[in-house]
Amino acid sequence: MEKTFGLSHLFMTIFLHHFSTFMVIPAITDVTMTALCPGRDECSLAIYLTGFQQAITGVGTLVMMPLVGNLSDKYGRKALLTVPFCLTIFPLAILAYSRTTGFFYAYYILRTLTAMVCEGSVHCLSLAYVADNVPEGRRASVFGILAGIGSCAFVCGNISTRFLTTSSTFQVATSVAIVAALYMRILLPDSIRSDHERLKTPILSKGKAAISCPVEEKDSTNKVQLFQGLPSIQDAVFLLKSSTIFSQAAVVAFFSNLADLGLHASTLYYLKAKFHFNKNQFADLMVISGIAGAISQLLLMPILAPVLGEERLLSIGLLFNCAHMFLYSVAWSSWVPYAAAVFSVLFVFSQPCMRTIVSKQVGPCEQGKAQGCISGICSLAGIISPLAFSPLTALFLSERAPFNFPGFSIMCTGFVSMIAFIQSIMIRAAPRIPLERVSGCNTDALA
Repeated sequence: MEKTFGLSHLFMTIFLHHFSTFMVIPAITDVTMTALCPGRDECSLAIYLTGFQQAITGVGTLVMMPLVGNLSDKYGRKALLTVPFCLTIFPLAILAYSRTTGFFYAYYILRTLTAMVCEGSVHCLSLAYVADNVPEGRRASVFGILAGIGSCAFVCGNISTRFLTTSSTFQVATSVAIVAALYMRILLPDSIRSDHERLKTPILSKGKAAISCPVEEKDSTNKVQLFQGLPSIQDAVFLLKSSTIFSQAAVVAFFSNLADLGLHASTLYYLKAKFHFNKNQFADLMVISGIAGAISQLLLMPILAPVLGEERLLSIGLLFNCAHMFLYSVAWSSWVPYAAAVFSVLFVFSQPCMRTIVSKQVGPCEQGKAQGCISGICSLAGIISPLAFSPLTALFLSERAPFNFPGFSIMCTGFVSMIAFIQSIMIRAAPRIPLERVSGCNTDALA
């Protein structure tokens, strides 16, 4: 009962955090264009700056995600969640104050720096939190619910943006981000608790931690060796070699995120250049996609996951993601993007299913490390994606395009997503983790 109560607080925490971050997405394109290329619907500088930010963020998260995941295994999810929740507030506060060119560049620099830690870490840690408290048989459904909470926040945030001015949007987002951080620190229980004898003192306190999952060696002064056992390339290689299914899921994660990041970086600028979309139309489009995704994750996934299995649902989600990207790329009217958004009913299955497959391949003491490893691989895709797709998008949206196909870069993301789909077909049902991977860990969470 206590674990269920803890998950309810996790869901509310994730909802508030995602609400604050998602509600600024429809507005940020107009803010960027106004600051960099006022009065224009096409701006190569904005596309390149967005791509550069994405690449730098990818470099940072490639290093930070395995580190964050591994530290959370030792010191608790809540202590590590505090960092991204607090850092998220500051870039939003800048644009809440002013959106002139100077303040935009200040936001751009600070957002790039904080995203190195924040981007993906909340998702990674929340998945590990769920894995701590939910047995294997129910993880796919709860991962789906967690993703559905994110989709609900996506919908609510975008509906709010639809009825707010641009300045009010960032002011509300900043306020909600502060509330999310306070709610998390006050009400969210840590998933690694003393009743499991895993953690006696959190990392943020002044005491000394007593960790037994696994027990860390201490020096003669009885201080925990904080940097002993931090993740390395060897740790990631070991995880990839430890299970064929884990390595296959890593390949799927890389190519699916490579495609998704390319799509997200291109779509808003593509729609603004081709159909002159503004903040309100972006919000409408995202609301449709979010509602479809929330219905699917909250209602359909708990039913379909036990019947079809995570492996087949993963393939179904990736197949529809390919179709979604191809439809976007050949949009011949402004109504086509709205039709393509409905495909999220099925393509939202892919991420929670892939994370569930990964979760089943490691023991309870390695959940943070495994999810951090996969997040790091996704970050590697975040480095490569803007280098490949941002120049392509800028070229085909400009007058220098070699042929008239504004959606060419989006079609290329569809082909990349097809590689992930083909790899997903080769994944077989995930076996339970071997007993030796559980040794030394408290197995209450798996009971």
